[in-house]
Amino acid sequence: MKIRNYKGIYVNSFGIPVKNPNFNNKKDKINITKRSYGLSFNSDFSDNSPKDLVVIYDVPEEQKKERDWFRRHLKKFNYIMIQRSVWVGPSPLPKDFIAYVKSIGLKDKLKTFKLAKAYSKNDNLFK
Repeated sequence: MKIRNYKGIYVNSFGIPVKNPNFNNKKDKINITKRSYGLSFNSDFSDNSPKDLVVIYDVPEEQKKERDWFRRHLKKFNYIMIQRSVWVGPSPLPKDFIAYVKSIGLKDKLKTFKLAKAYSKNDNLFK
């Protein structure tokens, strides 16, 4: 089956997105071309998974494309935005996702914190 690049995303003959053929889960070093930030990851989390991981990031304007990609995946992983760059959701993040984030240079721009108690929208934080 032939793999094509359509608008920065690798697709098969039917137009269905596939993983980047240059991406290898076994290696930490990944050859990234300028237009391959469209890599997509599947979510293993259900809607009712306990939200016990806080992700805080500060990505500069020069990496807007990577920041938007990262934000889309947090939504895909059922994360909830608390503030613009503070999200809470289920843990742990997939290992191949973390490896890819590291390879595109975002790993040093984000922090994760494990919560002792799962987050709920109904919790009153200011009791």
